[in-house]
Amino acid sequence: MALLRTAEIREMSPEDRTTKLHELEDELMHERGAAAMGGAPASPGKIRAIRTNIARILTIQKEEGK
Repeated sequence: MALLRTAEIREMSPEDRTTKLHELEDELMHERGAAAMGGAPASPGKIRAIRTNIARILTIQKEEGK
């Protein structure tokens, strides 16, 4: 999971951003579920990267909402 750059997020349409946000939230829920079951995550930094991407998308959506 690579971090999304802010420029990439700003280039997305609002619908694409919302879709990507839902995908990331589903992926985060899956990764947290796997971690809770005692399984080691495939990539230790994956949960953090997903959370960072979600925060970036939400921040840009709020900026453009003003």
